[in-house]
Formats: sequence, structure tokens, C-alpha cells
Amino acid sequence: MTQSIKLAGARTRTGEAALPGAWQLGMARGGVEVKTFFRDKMAVAFIFGLPPILLVLLGSIFGSQAAAQGVTVGQLFTAGMIAGGIMSTSFQYLAIAIATERENGMLKRLSGTPMPRTAYFAGKVVQVMVCTVAETVLLMAVGMLFYHLHLPTSPGRWWTFAWVFVLGSAACALLGIAASSVPRSSASAMPVITLPFTVLQFISGVYVPFTVVPGWMRAVASLFPLKWMAQGMRSVFLPEQAAALEPAGSWEHGLTALVLAVWIAAGLVLCAKTFRWQSRS
Repeated sequence: MTQSIKLAGARTRTGEAALPGAWQLGMARGGVEVKTFFRDKMAVAFIFGLPPILLVLLGSIFGSQAAAQGVTVGQLFTAGMIAGGIMSTSFQYLAIAIATERENGMLKRLSGTPMPRTAYFAGKVVQVMVCTVAETVLLMAVGMLFYHLHLPTSPGRWWTFAWVFVLGSAACALLGIAASSVPRSSASAMPVITLPFTVLQFISGVYVPFTVVPGWMRAVASLFPLKWMAQGMRSVFLPEQAAALEPAGSWEHGLTALVLAVWIAAGLVLCAKTFRWQSRS
């Protein structure tokens, strides 16, 4: 890498164009990833269609029920579903997509090109951020349209939304990259990744109010980032009195940030230890 940088500098001094850096290549790769994603109609329908459909179905059944003073179950579902949508577009999609790219040989071919390997991961990050933003906006719109969800009116709440969104997306994306090495084939990637993710959504307060989840399940959910992402999003979109619905009776912003930061660090370690450019076979 150092020799490549020196060579690029030498070419610049002699009047030739410098080679693009890892950042430029990463952004270019991100454009490719975004275009590839939106060309896959099945992936787009699954990622962007399923959370809003589930939100409408669950909200239609339980949405008008009161969860607390001034808070409906539909509003609870919307806040939790936003967190679930972020994890769906980062963890679930990345894990399945990378496992597929590994089996069809794309990763092996990319690793043999002059493109820095960091550019590949940068491209995935760009794709994740574009999709999570789009997913979040879509779910917010559904919540506002059907369940009287109110956007934050204070800068403090928007700041909370920003750091929960960024930390949660980063943690889930890293875990998705690491989890991509678990399935032995692209055919097994969908059930291997989707089954635990679906279970996690139920016990983390995405599909059901967190207050009705059994205590031991809440304890298990507290070990993973989704529970804290959902709690953080509830603190953004729900009135202050809704904090009484949380097990601790408060939003626990400090603990939420700590747990997500720990998972980011753990995700980096897991990616470094487990990521493979070639299929096991």
C-alpha cells in the first residue's frame, strides 16, 4: 500500500494523473452498490415493503389501544418498527447479500483487483446509509399518516435521533458483515440470518409492546443492540410520560449509547476475525 501511494505521488510530479484514493473508490463503489440494490426488485420489495406492511397490520389490530396517557400502541409500534427497519436494512440485508457475493465468486474477484479492500466495505456503508434513511422516512410517514406520530420539535430530540440512528446503523452493519460468514451457502443465508433476527424483533419490543414481553426474554433482548435502538427511538417520538413504560422507568440514554458503542467495537473485532473473501468450498 505504501509503495502504491509513493508511485501515485511520483506520477503526479511527472505530470500524470494521480490514482484515485480509497475514499474516492469507496464512494464510487457505494454508487455501484446502491444501483445494484435498487435493480433487485425482490430485495427492494422485501426490505422496504415488509416493515410498513407489518406496521399497518399490527397498528390496525392494536393501534388504537392506549399504552399510556397520550400514547397509543400504534405510536409504540411505529417507534419500534423504525429501529427494526434500520436493523433490517443493515444487519439482515448485508449478511445475506455478502454471503451470496461470496458464494458466486464476486468477493474473490474483487479481492484480486487493484481496488483497496476498504473501498468494498465503504461502498457497503454508503448503500446501508442510503437504504436506512429511505426506510426510516417511509416508516415515519406511515406513522404520521395512520397513527398520529409526531415529529420531534426540540433540537435535543433530533440530536438523540441522530446518534441512535448512526450508532445503531453502524453496529448492525458491522454485525451483518460478521454474520455473513456464518451461512455455508447463499441458499441457507436467508433462514440462518432471518430466523434469529425475527425472534430478536419480537423480544425487543418491535412487534409487541416491550412491557408484555416476559422478564427473561427482556433480559436476553437487553444483550443485543435492537432493544436499545427501539428504546432510543421511543424516546425521540413519544412524549416524556411514555418513559414510565420502560422497565427502568426512564429512557436510559447513557446506557443506550454505551451498549451501542460496545457493539460497534465488538462488530469490528468479529469482522476482523471472521470475514472471508472466499467460500469455504
